[in-house]
Amino acid sequence: MTPTMEQERTAAPEGPQGPGGGRRYRWAKPVIVFLLIAIPAGYLYISAMQSRGGSESKKEQAAASGLEEGWPSRLQRRIYEVWIPPYSEDVAHYETNSWKASSLYVQFTTTRDGLQKFLARTGNDMGDLADGEVTIGEDEAAEVGWNLGAGHHWAGLELEHDKPQPSLEITANLDNPQYPKVYLVSTTTP
Repeated sequence: MTPTMEQERTAAPEGPQGPGGGRRYRWAKPVIVFLLIAIPAGYLYISAMQSRGGSESKKEQAAASGLEEGWPSRLQRRIYEVWIPPYSEDVAHYETNSWKASSLYVQFTTTRDGLQKFLARTGNDMGDLADGEVTIGEDEAAEVGWNLGAGHHWAGLELEHDKPQPSLEITANLDNPQYPKVYLVSTTTP
């Protein structure tokens, strides 16, 4: 007697596993589901630990060495609204981040014309610099090893802005007025 088409459709397929299908590989589905969950979770955990460790070691490294030579990244300059005149020398920077505020410390030596252009970018000019004024606090200066004490010709300017714009503290060493050295702290608060 030959089976009808209906009986053929309802009959259990037979294959290399035997009657009833994948009984031999029942363990495969739970293992695959476990791996699909465990691998991303493990990756996130490892990334979080590396990030946490990285920020701590970065902070320790920065504290030990102070300023980092070179220009801040374009992203940092955009976030903190810091413009550095082209061809500036002795450029160095340092960034601090906390839940209260984030600051970018920048120093550079430029020309008198470069300082004028720098101030123009902030909406100011040389006449806005208060002669004899150091606008960067002692604690902030100590954070990066700046010595902004007596014995130099200082001029400074503070620019307070509403959030989210950063506030700027600018102090210039005008001992050599043709090549002023600029110290800047730009601070953003959330």
